[in-house]
Amino acid sequence: MYRDEGSYSNGIPVTEPGGQTPEVARQAATPSGPLVRMCLEGLSPLLAQRAEVLGVLDDLIACGDRATAEAGQRQHRSLLALEPAVTMIGQVKAGKTSLVNAMVGEPGLLPADVNPWTSVVTSLHIGPQASTASYAARFTFFDPEDWDRLTHKGGRVGELAGRSGAEEEAEKVRAQIDAMREKTRRRLGRKFELLLGTSHTYGTLTQDLVERYVCLGDDFLDEESAAGAETQGRFADITKAADLRLPRNDWPMGLCLRDTPGVNDTFMMREQITIGAIRDSRLCVVVLSAHQALSSVDMALIRLIANVQSREVIIFVNRIDELADPARQIEEIRDSIRANLKAHQGPHEAQIIFGSAQWATLALQGDFSILDGESSDVLLSYAEHVIGKLDRDFEPLELIWWLSGVPALYAAIWNRVLEGAGRERIQSVARSAMNLAVGIKAAAASDPQQAMAAHAGKIDVDAMVRELDGAEARVLSELDTALTGALSAADSRLDRAHHSFLDRATAALIQHLDLYGELAPWKYDPTGLRLLLRSGYQVFVRQARGAGKAAGEQAASEIAGIYACAIGRPPGDFQVQPPTLPTFAPPVLLGQTIALDLGGSWWRRWWSRRRGYKAFAPEFHQMIEAETRPIVQGLKETHCAAAAEQLRQTLREYFADQRMVFAGLGRSEDTASRGGAPSETSPEQIEKAVVRLSRFAA
Repeated sequence: MYRDEGSYSNGIPVTEPGGQTPEVARQAATPSGPLVRMCLEGLSPLLAQRAEVLGVLDDLIACGDRATAEAGQRQHRSLLALEPAVTMIGQVKAGKTSLVNAMVGEPGLLPADVNPWTSVVTSLHIGPQASTASYAARFTFFDPEDWDRLTHKGGRVGELAGRSGAEEEAEKVRAQIDAMREKTRRRLGRKFELLLGTSHTYGTLTQDLVERYVCLGDDFLDEESAAGAETQGRFADITKAADLRLPRNDWPMGLCLRDTPGVNDTFMMREQITIGAIRDSRLCVVVLSAHQALSSVDMALIRLIANVQSREVIIFVNRIDELADPARQIEEIRDSIRANLKAHQGPHEAQIIFGSAQWATLALQGDFSILDGESSDVLLSYAEHVIGKLDRDFEPLELIWWLSGVPALYAAIWNRVLEGAGRERIQSVARSAMNLAVGIKAAAASDPQQAMAAHAGKIDVDAMVRELDGAEARVLSELDTALTGALSAADSRLDRAHHSFLDRATAALIQHLDLYGELAPWKYDPTGLRLLLRSGYQVFVRQARGAGKAAGEQAASEIAGIYACAIGRPPGDFQVQPPTLPTFAPPVLLGQTIALDLGGSWWRRWWSRRRGYKAFAPEFHQMIEAETRPIVQGLKETHCAAAAEQLRQTLREYFADQRMVFAGLGRSEDTASRGGAPSETSPEQIEKAVVRLSRFAA
């Protein structure tokens, strides 16, 4: 039977047997080694911008009222809490997990082997904020719905087999499911399904602990041993996600690395999980092996990254230590990768970095014994080729670390963060800070001791709030009208693309039958559908962002007008900034495997079970429509509708923040009317703060 493995919950505290509430100790922060600290140098530009914005925020907090201080502190925390997420995907045996371990300076932390063991999305949260979490490790199990889909329908493969009538494939899937369920029952006991939808949390993090949840270990011989063993892979079958905290106080900001399970499992469940991980991150690192850099075998991988912008994809070619002559072969491999990506509409302009996780591990451990004679020759030869191009001197281990490609990978990541998530967070905080400055300026203008000539009467803050409520209603109404139109147009556009593809594919099948008859196998490339759907989504994104931008500018203009009317000054005196719009997730689900992507024996068997022209076309149309409809529906709901709601929520939060600023004006006036201390903030100080912030708010 199942034995408690620590505190676990459904998002709420749960007491352990005996009524004791589990104490989850915070994990102590440990310093990074000097090699990992080398990789933080690329953060300098971002940190300089962050420091300047934080400095202005501190000045505004010091000179504002309590409401201003609270709002400023909230923005201060928001900027420091920035934790960009990077999703790591890759080929089987490309050394992706070993690379992740090297990147965090912890060889062996996540289980890595020549076999594809990784079975869950493992998120490593690194940095100073990690020490403030209430847990060091949290392992989340599949929801009952996910498990039911896998164990009763066979995941995506089972659904596909059912639609296509591939009884042989369906029977294989059922047999594998039965074996997996029996294995899981032996591991965890008959009542293991009670764990579904829950999670386990721990106050400490060890390699053995991780292996219990993210490795596919050996089967147990009997139920009794399963109940008591502390062994590898015990919970792996039902674990969906792992969140691990690595506190590093010498890191100036946080980073989340997501190690994904890949795209090639039997039931295509991993593919669905990986799609979700890519969608939730701004950056994607694709890890390839230098021996099989990229080929038609990797079409599932190419399909996924084809829907991510080139600037948000970094390709890391691992295992160059296994090449005979890296200096000569690297350019050949680079050209081959770009050619394959271009041929299959992938991100062929993505940055490509070459390296070796083994060299990185060697440098971290300082252990040269892992190199045999041939490996040493390759390393020395490559070092001689590169060393003349370096602009700095290195100690031997530092040079090996540099040759491993990990510093170059970090530099690329920090560059993307500076241009993407980092810039957007700094812009958002700078705009909010500028609006706080406008509120302080308005409070100063309402101070009878400073601006009696400019404004003789008391500000009616209640009237300002009523005006703000009216402005919010108008702006959100107009935004909703625009978004409703964009969503309706997107629905029609996506449906047209879908129906057109189905008609063309069916017509192509009929033409093939007319020309070649029933005996010649046939296949149809679904790339056209993906391109049409991606184009339709991009049109919606442009329309939605246009509507969001117009709504934000209208909101800022109306708020400036409210200030001007209340204080008796021109609207131009109040430089209210619009909100920073959210970034929408890439439509990665377009890359999920469908029946048309499968070839070989699968389609030959489908083909052989049909007799007569009339049987081919309608059954084909019905199967492909059922296969592709969830993609179209997911694009509408998971992406288009979700993006529209993100925009609405951004505007609602923007007005809520401004309402707090207005409330602060009322408190400032009350203080002044009671003879409290006048504001010591001069207009020149406010203008100086606005000028400093405007560089980042654009």
